Amino acid sequence: MATHVITGAGSGIGAAVAARLHARGDGIVLHARDAGRAKELAARFPGARTLVGDLADPGRLSWALSHQSLPDRVDSLLHIAGVIDLGAVGDLTPKTWRHQLDVNLIAPAELTRLFLPQLRAARGHVLFVNSGAGLRASADWSAYAASKHGLKALADSLRHEEHGNGVRVTSVYPGRTATPMQVRTHQQEGKDYDPSLWIDPESVATTIVTALDLPRDAELNDVTIRPGR
Repeated sequence: MATHVITGAGSGIGAAVAARLHARGDGIVLHARDAGRAKELAARFPGARTLVGDLADPGRLSWALSHQSLPDRVDSLLHIAGVIDLGAVGDLTPKTWRHQLDVNLIAPAELTRLFLPQLRAARGHVLFVNSGAGLRASADWSAYAASKHGLKALADSLRHEEHGNGVRVTSVYPGRTATPMQVRTHQQEGKDYDPSLWIDPESVATTIVTALDLPRDAELNDVTIRPGR
């Protein structure tokens, strides 16, 4: 039975992926920012294990995980959690920059470092849910796009470093997806939100599970997904 460590399983794409893997009997280890959230996830996915650590404070993740029971085997590490705060460069504060860089880039790097021994032993898979903003930046998207451009660099470097260890690395770049984050994005943009215009999280989940299930003779490096409407 494969074991998957998943961030962002509370809603949106992460919840869809966790549900798929849980339903087929895979082991899932769900990251939560605090004990209350971990309890909610455990109730939602019976039999799942949870790990608690604040992605907004990546410098303490090693300490937090050292006080918990980690899985002996990790077949995949799925970085799906993320945050977004839009604003013009002239208005963004260091705190806003730092929060997005911590959650979207530095925490994934640190979690990857901490789980690399298990991933190498299992010849596992690290998958990053990036964004269309990780390939191009628009006005008011500088901090978020910078964190996602950095995430692409992290994935590309990791792929070269770990190829010899049999670790596969995939970046998925969804366009706008009908998730709670998209609701927040529309609010920040001052736009009406119509989920029917955007990608269903289940469609992104299908892409992610396909990448995980690909036979060992192939590897999906970069996958871009765009709304079909």
